[in-house]
Amino acid sequence: MKALRFGRNAAIAVIAAGALALTACGSDNATNTAQTAPSASGPKVTGTLTGIGSSAQGAAMDVWKTNFASANPGATVQYSPDGSGAGRKAILDGSAQFAGSDAYLKDEELASSKEKCGPDGALDIPVYISPIAVAFNLPGITDLKLDAPTVAKIFRGEVANWNDPAIAALNPDAKLPDLKVTPVNRSDDSGTTSNFTDYLSAVAPTVWTDKAAGIWPASLKGENAKGTSGVVKTVTDTPGAVTYADDSAVSGKLGTAQIKVGDSFTKISPEAAAKAVDAGNPVEGRNANDLAIKLDRTTTVAGAYPIVLVSYHIVCTTYDTQATADLVKAFVKYAASDEGQKAAADAAKSAPLSKTLQDKAIAAVETVKAKA
Repeated sequence: MKALRFGRNAAIAVIAAGALALTACGSDNATNTAQTAPSASGPKVTGTLTGIGSSAQGAAMDVWKTNFASANPGATVQYSPDGSGAGRKAILDGSAQFAGSDAYLKDEELASSKEKCGPDGALDIPVYISPIAVAFNLPGITDLKLDAPTVAKIFRGEVANWNDPAIAALNPDAKLPDLKVTPVNRSDDSGTTSNFTDYLSAVAPTVWTDKAAGIWPASLKGENAKGTSGVVKTVTDTPGAVTYADDSAVSGKLGTAQIKVGDSFTKISPEAAAKAVDAGNPVEGRNANDLAIKLDRTTTVAGAYPIVLVSYHIVCTTYDTQATADLVKAFVKYAASDEGQKAAADAAKSAPLSKTLQDKAIAAVETVKAKA
């Protein structure tokens, strides 16, 4: 299948993650029919959207909510960063109006979405791209080089101390301490976990023998915490601890690893994440307007950073009222606009959405409608 070519577009700032939200049709809270708005400063809308989902989207969501409400005094976006799994559950059972998710809907979830979202179900609309950092707390060390097998061993508890030969061989010039390695994983159903374990299972399958999943393998020991902020705080408070988290949440607080891709190591950055997404393909068997992306974790493209998440706004194709449909469309189109993309990039260090994908996202949400 032909690659999607989701490359960087410098003019657009970034993919925003936000809050769009898919509103479960059974829980319409919006009021007053209004026109859609491609940016925060476009035609005004009013009403309330309530969403649940990705904690990785938190920084982008905060700035989107603020800017959108400022430009639309009668509009409010409520968002609870309870995790991607909680967001998908909420959109499917109708307890929230939109979901933020770092993983696209599974086939069975897509099928069940037709109950609340109409005969065409829900749509996965990418709004936020971010690298997932392998972040650690090592006094005096802010940068390490790691390959996939070593990362897998660290999180499986097979590397006891930071001066282990496997780490030392990749970092001959580093003064590695004889300090216990404490892996910290997410305790909640997490899209970040899903993306991280997908990388490990694809690139280090002989070490990471568990399947990719949003819930951390119960057989593995270690510390755990809820949400992105939870794991980052635990690692920050624990010398020797290591976790995986959205890069925007760890920047300036913890050390981060360069990841081996092909024969070289790639430093984490929005640009490197965008390069990895560039090699992605559309997920097969979906609605023509569904933009779920299958990432190539085994890419050897120079400068690509493959531990990356594409975060979505999962929205219904059909809502109970025109008011809700209009509000959803306005908010998502703002998030995908140049204005919204730049706001997210500045706030969350997210990677740029290509112009092609940006246009597809706006066109996709434009198809959202109300029940006849």
